[in-house]
Amino acid sequence: MTNQLALYMHAGSGNHGCEAIVDSLTRSLPDEAITLMTNAAREDETYLPADVKKHLTIIEEQHIEQHFFTHALYYAKRKLTKDEESFLRYRYKALTGEKKPALAVSIGGDNYCYDSMVPDLMRANAMFHRQGTKTMLLGCSIEPDLIKGNHALCEDLARYDRILARESITYTALKTAGIPEEKLCLVPDPAFLLPKSEEALPKDFRSGNTVGINVSPMAESYARDGGAVLEAFRDLIRHILDTTQMDVALIPHVVWQRSDDRVPLQKLCDAFRETGRVTMIPDLPAEQLKGIIANCRFFIGARTHATIAAYSSLVPTLVIGYSVKARGIAEDLFGRSFRYVLPVQELHTGEQLLDACDWLFANEDEIRYDLAGAIPLFRAKAQQNAEEIEALLHR
Repeated sequence: MTNQLALYMHAGSGNHGCEAIVDSLTRSLPDEAITLMTNAAREDETYLPADVKKHLTIIEEQHIEQHFFTHALYYAKRKLTKDEESFLRYRYKALTGEKKPALAVSIGGDNYCYDSMVPDLMRANAMFHRQGTKTMLLGCSIEPDLIKGNHALCEDLARYDRILARESITYTALKTAGIPEEKLCLVPDPAFLLPKSEEALPKDFRSGNTVGINVSPMAESYARDGGAVLEAFRDLIRHILDTTQMDVALIPHVVWQRSDDRVPLQKLCDAFRETGRVTMIPDLPAEQLKGIIANCRFFIGARTHATIAAYSSLVPTLVIGYSVKARGIAEDLFGRSFRYVLPVQELHTGEQLLDACDWLFANEDEIRYDLAGAIPLFRAKAQQNAEEIEALLHR
């Protein structure tokens, strides 16, 4: 029998934020049989814990671009018939026809932030509805300017049976754009519920006296000067080593060849190797990375789910943000994003990063106190992701 619940728009667990969503969501659902439609099955088999995988049927999407004759055939067919969904039916063949699920949940919540991904998101949503499958958009973050006046996008979003916005900026923008309020719900990212594992914590890790740092190629690409971002982090590490007794741990959270955090982080590690106080954390599954982040005293990070791992472990955190998701999550946690988010687009000099981190260090106790009050509420509300899936699935 075909699983009634499918998770799709999952890029693969080489992005440990994507892995964290699948891990947390699967653990929250009451023993549902779940199809995980993935762009990279080998990554999911490698990183996801065994007790999560036992609830999943992992199926890799069909990659039409890897098959020349099939690609040419479908391209010709689409030209002749104007059937824009044909590529998507090929890509998600395992979720069509007799194998169609009752509910398909799009878990790539921030995919609407990236222009190149929007057409396929829209076509997949339309395709699932045309075959009688209900759809949900989960963990959603969308730039308000992208929605404003975009009638085709608003029509697509209104087609979802349920949209779970993970922060208030997106939720308000969707309401303002006319998405029916009965379809909307404000729910924190499911990764706030990710368990942590300390089995990979280095033996010489100075728990409670280490600054965790995550830099991503994506953050560099959003900056006006990508080189200035890396130089600012060199200045920051030098400042930490010169003025404090803290160590530095460089923590990758995405290891795809096309966007590998280890590339910029390794440059930083090489620059301070002789100090003996800067450590490069190897690639690890999401739960083990969270176990390391949770042992940091402070965290400065670019990847959203690396910062969620820090927030949910009550670690004072500065986000080097580049989109609505960073601002929205910080505003929901602290009532403002100022001081908690440094937009990478505005990062031009090392002094800006130093000033932001000095404020973080000086306000450590207050920030930790605020997180101690907010995170239990966030974790309780994050359970609603699974509850909303259950309600829609069995409605």
